[in-house]
Amino acid sequence: MANTFKLVTKANVTSADVIYTVAASTTTIILGLMLGNTTSASTTATVSLGSDTAARAGNNDEANQTVELITGTSIPGNSSLEIMGGNKINMEATDTLSVTAGASTDVILSVMEIT
Repeated sequence: MANTFKLVTKANVTSADVIYTVAASTTTIILGLMLGNTTSASTTATVSLGSDTAARAGNNDEANQTVELITGTSIPGNSSLEIMGGNKINMEATDTLSVTAGASTDVILSVMEIT
C-alpha cells in the first residue's frame, strides 16, 4: 500500500461546493481542514461529509449517511477557522467533503491517500 500526502485548496467558495472526492480503491484520512474568510464581514460556513457506504455485517449493520461536521458556524471577518483540531476522519471510496459558505471563503484541506 502506498501512502500519499496531498494538499487540496479551493479559493472563493460562496455556495455549496464539493472540495474532495475519494477515488476508487482508495482510503483517505483527513489530516487538517481550515476555512479562511477573505472578507471584512463575518460569514458562516457548513462542512459536510457525504458517504454512501453500504451496510456492513455484524454490529455496524447500518449504511452511512451524509453528516455535517459544522453547521452555519460563524467565521469573523479576515480570519480563519480550524475545523479538525488534531482529530482525524477516515473516508472510503466515493465519499465526499463539501463546504458551503455565505461569503468568499478559502478552503485548505490536508489528506493522506492510501492506495
